[in-house]
Amino acid sequence: MARRRARDEPQEEVEVEEEQGEELAGLQFDEELTWKPGKPIPTTELLNRLQALSEELGGLDQDTTDVESLNDVAHALGQRNLLAHKDKGVRAYAAVCIADILRLCAPDAPFTADQTKMFFNLVVTHVFPSLSDQTHPYHSQHKYVLTALTDVKSILLINDIDGADDMLLKLFSVFFDGVSGSSNSGPEEGVSKEVGNTMTEMLIALVDEASGMNPKVIEVIMAQFLRAAPPGGFQSRTERSEQNGNQSTLLPKDEPPAYIMAKEICNVCTEKMVHYVSQYFSDVILDASRFAAKTVGKSHEDEEAEDTPRGPTDAELKELRKAHYLIRELWRASPSVLQNVIPQVEAELSADNVDLRQLATETLGDMISGLGAAGPPPPPVLDPAQYPPLRLADEAPSQISDSVLTTPLSPQSFAQTHSSAYNHFLGRRNDKTATIRAAWTNAVGYILATEAGGIGLSREEQSELVKHLGEKLNDGDEKVRLAAVKVMELFSFRDFISKLAAPGGVDKDGSVLSSLADRCRDKRTAVRVDAMTLLAKLWAVGSGELAAGQESVVAALSGIPSRIFNAFYANDSELNILLDRVLFECLVPLSYPPIKAPKSTRGASQSSQNAGVADQDRIRAERILLLTQSLDQAAKRAFMAMQGRQPQFAQVLEAFVKQCESYNGGVIDDNRSKVTANLERTVQYIVQFFPDPFKVKTDLQKFANANDRRAYQLVKFSVSAESDYKTVRQAIKELVKRTNASQNSTVLDTLLPLLYRSACLLFNRSHLATILDYSRNDKDGMGSVSHEILNEISQRNPELFKTHVGGLCKGLVEQAPTETNENDSNVVDTLKACASYSKKYPEEIPQDRKFSQALVSYALYGRPVKSAKYAIKILLAKGDDKGLVSATSLLEKIMEDWTYGSSHFLNKLQSIAQLELQVPKITLDSDDDILNMTVQQILLKVRTDATDKDPEWVDDASVDEELQAKCLSLQILVNRLRSMDDVEEAKEKAVPVFKLLKTLVAKRGELCKTKDTPNHHKSRLRLLAAQLLLKLCTIKHFDDFLTPADFNRLAFTAQDTELTVRRGFIEKLQKYLVQNKLRTRFYTVIFLTAFEPNSDLKQRVETWIRSRARALEASEQRPMEAIMGRLISLLAHHPDFNKPENIDDASEEELSSYASDLADHGRYILFYLTNVAIEDNLGLIYKYAERVKQTRDAISPEASDNLYIVSDLAQAVVRKWQERKNWSFQAYPGKVGLPIGLYTALPSHQVAQEIAEKQYLPSEIDEKLDGLFKSIDRKKKRKSTDDRGDHHPAKKVRSAPRVKEPKAPREPKPKKQKVKKPAKAKAPRRESDIPLENRRRSGRAATTAVSKYTERDSSDDDREMWDGVSKWTYENEDGEQTGEEASDDDDDSSVLSEPHEEENGEESKKPTAAADDSGDDSPLSEVEDVPTEEPEKEEVEADDEEEPEEATPPPKSNGRKGRSAAAASKAAAKTKLPARPAAKEKPAPRATRTSARSTRGRAAQESMDIDESD
Repeated sequence: MARRRARDEPQEEVEVEEEQGEELAGLQFDEELTWKPGKPIPTTELLNRLQALSEELGGLDQDTTDVESLNDVAHALGQRNLLAHKDKGVRAYAAVCIADILRLCAPDAPFTADQTKMFFNLVVTHVFPSLSDQTHPYHSQHKYVLTALTDVKSILLINDIDGADDMLLKLFSVFFDGVSGSSNSGPEEGVSKEVGNTMTEMLIALVDEASGMNPKVIEVIMAQFLRAAPPGGFQSRTERSEQNGNQSTLLPKDEPPAYIMAKEICNVCTEKMVHYVSQYFSDVILDASRFAAKTVGKSHEDEEAEDTPRGPTDAELKELRKAHYLIRELWRASPSVLQNVIPQVEAELSADNVDLRQLATETLGDMISGLGAAGPPPPPVLDPAQYPPLRLADEAPSQISDSVLTTPLSPQSFAQTHSSAYNHFLGRRNDKTATIRAAWTNAVGYILATEAGGIGLSREEQSELVKHLGEKLNDGDEKVRLAAVKVMELFSFRDFISKLAAPGGVDKDGSVLSSLADRCRDKRTAVRVDAMTLLAKLWAVGSGELAAGQESVVAALSGIPSRIFNAFYANDSELNILLDRVLFECLVPLSYPPIKAPKSTRGASQSSQNAGVADQDRIRAERILLLTQSLDQAAKRAFMAMQGRQPQFAQVLEAFVKQCESYNGGVIDDNRSKVTANLERTVQYIVQFFPDPFKVKTDLQKFANANDRRAYQLVKFSVSAESDYKTVRQAIKELVKRTNASQNSTVLDTLLPLLYRSACLLFNRSHLATILDYSRNDKDGMGSVSHEILNEISQRNPELFKTHVGGLCKGLVEQAPTETNENDSNVVDTLKACASYSKKYPEEIPQDRKFSQALVSYALYGRPVKSAKYAIKILLAKGDDKGLVSATSLLEKIMEDWTYGSSHFLNKLQSIAQLELQVPKITLDSDDDILNMTVQQILLKVRTDATDKDPEWVDDASVDEELQAKCLSLQILVNRLRSMDDVEEAKEKAVPVFKLLKTLVAKRGELCKTKDTPNHHKSRLRLLAAQLLLKLCTIKHFDDFLTPADFNRLAFTAQDTELTVRRGFIEKLQKYLVQNKLRTRFYTVIFLTAFEPNSDLKQRVETWIRSRARALEASEQRPMEAIMGRLISLLAHHPDFNKPENIDDASEEELSSYASDLADHGRYILFYLTNVAIEDNLGLIYKYAERVKQTRDAISPEASDNLYIVSDLAQAVVRKWQERKNWSFQAYPGKVGLPIGLYTALPSHQVAQEIAEKQYLPSEIDEKLDGLFKSIDRKKKRKSTDDRGDHHPAKKVRSAPRVKEPKAPREPKPKKQKVKKPAKAKAPRRESDIPLENRRRSGRAATTAVSKYTERDSSDDDREMWDGVSKWTYENEDGEQTGEEASDDDDDSSVLSEPHEEENGEESKKPTAAADDSGDDSPLSEVEDVPTEEPEKEEVEADDEEEPEEATPPPKSNGRKGRSAAAASKAAAKTKLPARPAAKEKPAPRATRTSARSTRGRAAQESMDIDESD
């Protein structure tokens, strides 16, 4: 090459040199450097000569040297005996001399081709590799050779020798390896920085001057960029993130020297390298493009047999992956050389092969983010236990990563320089393959987190990417959703607020954070775990700014706790455990606040960093208050429920530890079987709260077998209510450490969640001082939430007040009100706390006179009025004479001015209500005055004028005094009954009270005949009346007063027009049912919420139903399945149930409308099935539905067809549900019974046969039901955990009550039919679009025809209802019994049953007489009776006829073959309904009684009427 360049030099310069030739200096060295064979020059002498020559050559200058004088020396130096000499010194000096000669003779070389080749071989093989050893004796000579060859570019002669490609390959490799070895060497080892720079210059010259480069040399250059890869080679993105978290210290802090050398080559020789790099990747990427056509992988044998494209093999994919990592790193180092490569990568985005598309997507994403082969930087740490908490005003960390290799760096804006590839990349978000969408989601997260590798994003670009990222949180594939959640962990707290929260916070629908919060209830465990944990950490980290009220943080994060705790309503055991972990590891971690703050904490004083125990308790209590304050009402209920279970779980865990101590690791001396059984029973109880029963049982058994006494003691410390927080925290910490060090470390997976539920971690006595302080001072606006927490503690865990009760009582005395001075309204919470504590520990309440007088003052003058209730509870807590004396004195003061509107009149009413409940004997003398005031003066009068502008409901704070007085009066009446110990007396007094309450329910809160009651009064009164009826029904001897007719009216409160009434009634009903205080018949009411328009209420009801269904599924009585029989009866008597007068002559329009109404009724059945039915119990549910057609209606026998219609409807819906679920149908083989009060026997076998063979549904119903199921399917949304079509078309509510004339029971039909017609429209609508007045509800406001009847209410009845009967008798036309004898031998009648008329005629009249007396003398007799329908006498007689049969088991099917297959197929063909599951056998005859009928019930009814004309 040098010779070619010499020929190109200008001729004039050559001539000048010739003219000056006479003045040039020649070489003076004239010693021999070669020798004859056998006579070598001694090495020492040779070294001296070469050294002298090198010194002389080094002093010569190219411009003043006669090159001709160098020929002899050059010839000698080029001999093999010198270049291949065994002595390294000889070789080194020979190389120095030749390098100088090349320098002096440039551009010509006075050597032959072989000599030149030998020289470069010496240099590349021995000289250059030795440069890395600075201790080499000839290191300076080697360094001189490098410099001399570089300065005049003599190295370029290497391109002209034979085998130049191999020589260059070795040269590049030697240099790269040489500088790489120096990176881990000391200062005396490795290549110096100066030598490294010279090497780089030499390589740049070689690349820049070469006309072409060996592809292997390019490969070596490219390989240097992969030195940035982490130890262990390339990994998947998941492995890379783990590596960056755990092995980041293994990465070099700076770029490797070889990497820098290669980068310099690419950046200086860009034009040449563009071509070389493009060609290099073409060999890899374009070669792989043959796989793009098809994704189906074939073996090589198949490929040879069939010339079709195949997928890349694992080895080929490995090479492809390596190439794409190289592209990432090249973009960081020298993006210009990739200008021809990026289109190739872009082409891969369109490949059919999934692996290629994924590689291309990941590669382009990393390039845009500025991520290289080393991977991303470590994710930011969100420490929920950090104190002081992070503030946005604090200085942001300047360094993202400790290593420059993992620091995101993009030299150019990819979106601007390669817009086509960027847009194509964005399009991959909609790829059909979930894996690609997940990779794209991950890439976009990094782009946003790194701000496109530090280049920055425009506002539009950032907004677009954030929007797309939010969409991926709602993707249909869990891999994509999980990727979207995980990628958000890359964002620092500041980035979350400034970037992801920019479109809106958690509470804004459609925002990224809202979608992230939706994932807390994702159906996939991995997704919801990551989402909930991330959200909780975010809230915890931002708690400082939230407490300070920083606007952007509050808008973004304040709703997080509510979204987390609302997941509690999913009622999933696995999700509940996750909630516990999130609460105590993220939201309020056990380690918060840290005992010692980290040294790096900024902005904190030394005293705050080393806060004492009291300060730590205060800080933790403030976090708890902030958390509780952030919750909405539903979430707060869930949060309080989670804390409310703590005392119960503490007892369970204490019992478990005690049994473990008795178990003694399996070494038991006495009662081995009993001890083991007790332990197993407790373990079995605990197991039900965990998702993996087998593991939990195994873990608990391991814990018991370990017999670690210290561990037992630590558990006791943790769950004890007397332990302060520091003790609890240290006990759990030691237990965890101790268990981890043992062989049973996996036990913690079970033990830790148990401790979270059992230990006093939030409501701890250490925190009470701060909470009480906040409640008194309302500091930071947290007074209200402090009171709520105190209220919760007082109800659930009053013993926590043990250390504070003295101070609380002292504070009560100090703040006691007088007639002129009111107390602080916050005192009511203190009173409530003390009342709860006094109930459990009455002896520890002060008994001094001063405290008793203060309590009396609260009862007389306290504000709010409820203060009186709690004051009297405390006053009477001990139950001694002293309390009675105080209570008597209080009553006397009240009765001194017992007039409406007197001073503090509401306090008097509240006090009377509580005294009636707790000490009724002291109110006996004032009973008449109390009743007269409550009923005549308050309840039956209306003092507030009703107007058209009256609201339907007002909140508690806006309730006027008259309404409060009425509510308190009702409570007084009910408390009188509840306090009566004499059952017979209670029954006697209950008649007018029940009459009043039922009137309020039936007349929608109206009692006064002469004046209208304001709407908001009526709403609250009817709600309270319904709730009080439920309360009374929790007492066994009062439950009988709620006849089935009254039960129906009460049930329709669940369909009231006012949402607050519905919610209040349903919640009270749920409470009593969960506490097992109400009979199972009340479960029927819950299913009337099928048309509930409020989605939140309906969702919570559904969750509750499913929870109760699971809780009761183990019951032998199967109550939830048996509800089907009661539900059919309730629906058959529902006011919305309609059918044409003459269905055979009805028009098509009427039949279609009728079918639509039936389909609406089918929605109730569907709602029931959705929440109760599983594959195993579907046969039993069907059996109950079918069983109804073997009876007749006990309420309205003439309307029994309605029962059969609903029965057929239920069967049809059940079969369609089974087909929709693709369940196998298992006919229930047993016998089932129905409630006697609702159903009676059929008159004959012939009638039973006719009913069984008849199909009662119109033919149009099949199509309507199909439409119903389709509408449910359309309304189901993926992001909801269990959305079952809440938003349906609804019937219109009748807003005004209308009393129906007794003799016109079917008069409202035309109006009903007209109102129902709009229900034909099946188009789905959002709940918010459905006005409340269009919500389907009971028409009991119109007092529709509902029959009265008496239903048995004993445990025997319930047992018979579940078990059924085996004997039936039918009546023939003469009234004689046919079939088997009636079961008259069972005489276990209910205690609520009335005696047989014939046997106890005299006694049977006593209740009537009592009712008459009550009607004459009591003020309650002034209450107007509930309207009844016309056929009253017959129905009451029928009830009386049924009462003696209470000893007879209810009717039960034993199967019947009377329904022939032909009849069934004929009916099915007529209506096109699903086939019945199995042919039914003939039922056995049912026993009936033939005693005379009585009108005793009629007399009792009439005795309560105020106006006989009514």
